[in-house]
Amino acid sequence: MDESLPEGTTAAPQKGTVTQRAIDQIKAMIGEGRLEPGARLPTERDLASQLGISRSSMREAIRALTVLGVLEARHGSGIYVTQLEAGDLLETFGVVADLSRGPGLVELLEVRRILESTATALAAARITPDQLAEVEKHLTAMNATDDPEEILSHDLAFHRAIGVAAGNDTMAAILEGLSSRTFRARVWRGYQEEGAFERTRREHAAIHRALVARDPETARAAAAAHVGEVEQWLRTQLQP
Repeated sequence: MDESLPEGTTAAPQKGTVTQRAIDQIKAMIGEGRLEPGARLPTERDLASQLGISRSSMREAIRALTVLGVLEARHGSGIYVTQLEAGDLLETFGVVADLSRGPGLVELLEVRRILESTATALAAARITPDQLAEVEKHLTAMNATDDPEEILSHDLAFHRAIGVAAGNDTMAAILEGLSSRTFRARVWRGYQEEGAFERTRREHAAIHRALVARDPETARAAAAAHVGEVEQWLRTQLQP
């Protein structure tokens, strides 16, 4: 019995703490290079024994790291460390963006505005002719249709191409996660009702012109203004 507790009571189980310690220890093994990307983990029994914890806590730790994309289970083969690419590890952003409501969505848009403007500035400095052609392709396709689904698809691809052109895989992965298709579909429906397609087309065209001019600061401002318009539209939707 824990002598610090009142007589007749027992300490609460520390299972969560043990599981978190197991998670931290596995992450440390990966961070220190003892487990490389693509490597197979020792068996659950061996790993639990090696780290001095129960198999049930080890099982929970492995499950948690699998959900996070750090580990992957291969049927009949075992548990492996993933390649630890940013896109794999940041998939949960998309779930958060899809499920967020109200003020939480505004916060996500604030983050996206900051990152999108930075990515677009980097793209203006780094974009290749082929990457610029990809951006232009989706801009042209957006301007050639009034179908909301087609506009949505090319809008996502337009911004994805810019994220790739920025040359920072981690930033591109975060932006991809924040660019929830479900949320954007809601925005496009709202824009359609308000007749705002032409405004957003002008905003995309301004971003494209800055990329063509290879002008990072103009590109930054154009992207910030574009996401800022969406952010402001959402704020008005949330007003009572």
